[in-house]
Amino acid sequence: MLKLRKAMNRIFPFILILCLYAIHAEAGKIILKPGQSIQAAVDRSAAGDTLIFSPGTYQASAVKIRKPLSLIGNNHPVMDGENKGNIFLVASENVLIRGLKFIRTGKSNMDDSAAIKFFDSKNCVIENNILVDTFFGLHFSNSSNLTIRKNKVNASASREFEVGNGIHLWKCKDSLIEKNEVSGHRDGIYLEFVTNTLAKENFIQGNMRYGLHFMFAHDNTYLKNTFKRNGAGVAVMYTKNVTMQENRFEENWGSSAYGILLKDISDSKVIGNVFLKNTVGIYMEGSSRIDFKENTFKENGWALKLMASCDQNLFQANNFTRNTFDISTNGNLVLNQLNENYWDKYEGYDLNRDRIGDVPFRPINLYSVIVEKIPASVMLWRSFLVTLLDRMEKILPTMTPDEMIDHSPKMRPYDFGT
Repeated sequence: MLKLRKAMNRIFPFILILCLYAIHAEAGKIILKPGQSIQAAVDRSAAGDTLIFSPGTYQASAVKIRKPLSLIGNNHPVMDGENKGNIFLVASENVLIRGLKFIRTGKSNMDDSAAIKFFDSKNCVIENNILVDTFFGLHFSNSSNLTIRKNKVNASASREFEVGNGIHLWKCKDSLIEKNEVSGHRDGIYLEFVTNTLAKENFIQGNMRYGLHFMFAHDNTYLKNTFKRNGAGVAVMYTKNVTMQENRFEENWGSSAYGILLKDISDSKVIGNVFLKNTVGIYMEGSSRIDFKENTFKENGWALKLMASCDQNLFQANNFTRNTFDISTNGNLVLNQLNENYWDKYEGYDLNRDRIGDVPFRPINLYSVIVEKIPASVMLWRSFLVTLLDRMEKILPTMTPDEMIDHSPKMRPYDFGT
């Protein structure tokens, strides 16, 4: 009996510690129900606590979060901003927001009203949330190590000035934007002064201006995204060292619609992308030292508009099929290289059967030069006059750039598995 009492005395402190830990762990969870104040729950919580939202609708206007917390919804409870402005304002590290639905932010370009707005934050996770008819969706500034994953962000404004961007990052770094769905906003995703960030497997559709918009955003990658029926797919401006790989650009139609707009960018890679049924697959201006490899250009108005201000770019091992125009330009001086691309308009031969054409191919035809200078002449497309002009230009080239030539065109298209 004495031995048992001594043994109990030895293990009692450990039992007490375990009991206290269990009490503390339970106290770290705060259950909220509709009608309760979210701000009051945040204020009384301790750093590291978890706020669990029961199903229903909550009044949520300008809720301020300044400590590490987890906010988790059960069956996507609704955070109603009541058209007053921002819904959640976060200025902290290690904040998790998961499984909530946000509706009815205010609409202010002065304040950039958003469903969730982050300031000076890091190591935050925003995932599996639903945002409906918010002005800005998710807005981040001066933050780092963000994970923005599996959110559905949808707006239904009819004019561009009536809505902000779906996912907006300003002066952020080292982040992941993955598997989100964004539609109906001004820009689907907007990155300005953003570095070392990966945008991966997002579905960006029906946004009014750009699906993805880079401004002064260096050293970033976007991979396996789909950009469909936006004002333009992606705009990359004043940026260097961007990798654009295995994305799809589909049905971006309009008078100034592009799969990709590249303006004043350099030292980047465009690899393994699909450009399908866009007005212009790629429009380039003032861009240098970019490698375009293993891309598919199919059924576009223009596969590539390459302005004379571009130089030292390489177009190698790409497929060009069923485009109205494969390439057009606005100048005669060509400082770019074409090599081993497949062109369905190529009519050359391969006597030595090495699957490379024995005759070089000029992808710019005379009619594309005329259309570039006189846009209204596009009405003559498929006319006998246009066919006659192009045949004459192939025999005696006079107006098309002399050096815009693929000296080793492929006889068969590449199989990229797209």
